Amino acid sequence: MPVRASSVLLAVNGTLMRGFELNGNLLAVGARFVRDARTEPAYRLWSINDRHPAMIRVPSGGTAIAVEVWAVPATGLATLLMQEPPGLCIGRVRLEDGAEALGVLGEPALCDGMREITEFGGWRAYVAALGRSLR
Repeated sequence: MPVRASSVLLAVNGTLMRGFELNGNLLAVGARFVRDARTEPAYRLWSINDRHPAMIRVPSGGTAIAVEVWAVPATGLATLLMQEPPGLCIGRVRLEDGAEALGVLGEPALCDGMREITEFGGWRAYVAALGRSLR
């Protein structure tokens, strides 16, 4: 699916994904779903009080994490980011196929004392294992 020049690719790994409570924030800024993907195996994932995840790139011991790639209008990116929970930020994320996108990442301090959920391979799988609804 082609991406408009006025859009940026954004890899999301938690509550912005389809079916989760903050997906409406993406839709409200005119974002379009592009594809499901996985990161290269260089990331770890934490549950922040079971409310949302935080993904961090690590120098070793990482794994591939399930993400969704969205085309976000550049004009809506700041609005979207300001609605994200505290401690989440934007950085470059390398996908399993070698492509790069901007991505939602967690600040390392946010993960201190939180449950690491890397073994689940993604937020959707973790939430399913908890037996909770997505919303």
